Amino acid sequence: MATSQIFATLSEQAETIRKPSGLKLASLNLHFFSVMVYNIVPDVAFQTFSVLSKLAVTILLSSKLKLALAGGMALQKAVALKWHEKTNSRILEAYGLTETSPAVTINPMYLSDYNGSIGLPLPSTDISIRDEDGQEVGLGDKGELCIKGPQVMPGYWKNEAETANVFWTDGFLRTGDIATMDEKGFIYLVDRIKDMILVSGFNVYPTEIEQVISMQPGVLEVGVIGVPDGNSGEKVKACIVKRDDASLTEEEVIAHCREHLTAYKVPKVVEFYSELPKTNVGKILRRALR
Repeated sequence: MATSQIFATLSEQAETIRKPSGLKLASLNLHFFSVMVYNIVPDVAFQTFSVLSKLAVTILLSSKLKLALAGGMALQKAVALKWHEKTNSRILEAYGLTETSPAVTINPMYLSDYNGSIGLPLPSTDISIRDEDGQEVGLGDKGELCIKGPQVMPGYWKNEAETANVFWTDGFLRTGDIATMDEKGFIYLVDRIKDMILVSGFNVYPTEIEQVISMQPGVLEVGVIGVPDGNSGEKVKACIVKRDDASLTEEEVIAHCREHLTAYKVPKVVEFYSELPKTNVGKILRRALR
């Protein structure tokens, strides 16, 4: 079950959309069947807007929709703002892993605005953000998100070697995700360790660049990766799907990024796609773009 379905039990019925072909029905359900809680992968939310536009139907009138829960991939600010505009309801980000059964954090219900956080730890869940030596980092510093709690698996079935690789000796699970924590205990995902791009010795995180590009008019979805470069080791590449009516150019994307990003984070390559590779629940597969 996808992480975005961790709270599906709040509703009497739950439907999992595994392919875009199911979006049309799901979008109509939001409008006509008084949906109150909607569990969704952020990229599917963007596709939902597209379907609704084509059908000339608005879910703004679905007054019983109280909240949507996003998970499975980073919730971009552009998606959160568009969701509120279309539905007049909140979309809250949650986080979890298969190895954590799968819930770890969620944003509290009292939040009214997008905050960029994956929320606070669930009850009985301990969070530790650590450096590569297993030492905790300070508040606001980047490190690997590590988890301990009753929902964490004891290990991989008949695979002691891999189990040892993902646990510290004190029982904390290593997620492979880079994160920070603020003074109020809110957790902020930075990116996957394996997706980090190294440009001339500087760490570049794809999610930050995707957030910036997704705010540009004309962008439907975006995936950012690192590609080999003879001078800097790696360079940033942006893979973009344009909206149907957009006349977006590579030069416009780069100019937009230069306004909002440090120079070494600006994509050196921009390529447009008809669609991006995704998992069966709609999460963009960066590894398939490399």
